[in-house]
Amino acid sequence: MPAFPKPIHLSHHFIREALNAGDTVIDATLGNGHDALFLAKLVGERGVVFGFDVQKSAIQSSSELMQSSEISHDRYHFLHAGHEEMNGHVVDEVSVIMFNLGYLPNADKSVITTEDTTLLALEQSLGLLKVGGLVSIMCYPGHDGGDREADAVRKWCSELARENYRVAEYGLLNAPNNPPFLVLIEKTK
Repeated sequence: MPAFPKPIHLSHHFIREALNAGDTVIDATLGNGHDALFLAKLVGERGVVFGFDVQKSAIQSSSELMQSSEISHDRYHFLHAGHEEMNGHVVDEVSVIMFNLGYLPNADKSVITTEDTTLLALEQSLGLLKVGGLVSIMCYPGHDGGDREADAVRKWCSELARENYRVAEYGLLNAPNNPPFLVLIEKTK
């Protein structure tokens, strides 16, 4: 890993440490399915990946990626629903929940995650997360609306009880154009 890895690569490093074969995980914002595939490979044959997205094209491309990577269909459940609806679909305790906020690359950039639904989803995440589990949130303040969402996520995370959660932020301070940053939440009790 380079001295200063990209925030998403740092996220992957910590997620690898938090997961075991057979775990249940959530990709809260499927996009093109790269995070879901990453998670599926880590949890192995006995693990399950739940994925959420409001765009049918994201469900389709993510499913195609899993199939082309020979991930068995019974190992993932992709839902055409917002991440704020995860409580209605996931009942098991989860080890990792990944959020990659913003918009779907190479798609309609007017369809974005917003602070309203993201904060609801984050609140639900804490209830689903097992002790020792990790929530990874990639924030992208550089697009229209992304700055408000990133600020709301940062504020919400900073108010979590220290007795129950450890929260860290990582990003480059001197990069141009409001660079993305990573927030990690570990549930400690």
